[in-house]
Amino acid sequence: MTDLILVRHGESAWHAENRYAGRTDVPLTPHGHEQAAALAEWAVSARLTAIWSSPLSRARLTAAPAADACGLTARVDERLCELDFGEGDGLTRDEMRQRFPEQLAAFLDDPVAHHLPGGEDPRKAAARAADCLADIAREQPNGRVLLVAHSTLVRVTLCHLLGIPLADYRRVFPQLLNGALTEIRIEDGQTALLRLNTPATTQIPDVH
Repeated sequence: MTDLILVRHGESAWHAENRYAGRTDVPLTPHGHEQAAALAEWAVSARLTAIWSSPLSRARLTAAPAADACGLTARVDERLCELDFGEGDGLTRDEMRQRFPEQLAAFLDDPVAHHLPGGEDPRKAAARAADCLADIAREQPNGRVLLVAHSTLVRVTLCHLLGIPLADYRRVFPQLLNGALTEIRIEDGQTALLRLNTPATTQIPDVH
C-alpha cells in the first residue's frame, strides 16, 4: 500500500493572463513561492518517505522547500512533466480562437481525440505518468510520497488510474488548485482517491 500526494505546483507567472503553460519553463510568482512555503509547513508533520518532482522549475521550486523541511532529496523524473500543448503553449484561449478556431473548438469538444495542434496526446501523457507512479509504488511499498507536477498531467493521470474516460478530465476534474493536496492510494495495482484539492494549510488525518 502506497499513498501518493499529488500537488500542482505553485502559481506561475502565466496564471494572471490565464495562458496555457505546457513545456515552457515559466517561473513562480511571489504567491507561488508562498504556496511552496505552505506546502513545506504541511510536509514537516506528514511523515513523507520520498518526494518526486517534474523537471520544470515551477514544480522543482515548489518541491524544494518541502524536501528541505523533511531532510529529503526531491527526485526529478521526466515522466512527471506537463503535457506539451504544441501551438497552444503560451497562448490564452482567445488567442487560440484567433489562430486556430476550428482546432480549438474540436479540442473543447473532446480534448483527447482532438488535442491541441502539435501537442502531446493525453493518452500517452497519462500512460507515462501512471508508469512513473507504478515505479514509485514498487519502490515505496509502504510509503507516503509527495509528487509535485502539473494540472493537466495530474487530471489525466487520475482519470487513467480511476477508470474515468480520459476525454472527461476537464469535466470531472475542472480545477486543481495550486499547492493543494490530492491523495491517492495504490494497493495491489488498484487506485483509490482519498482526497481532492485539500489546502496544504490543513493537517489531514491518515485514512486506513
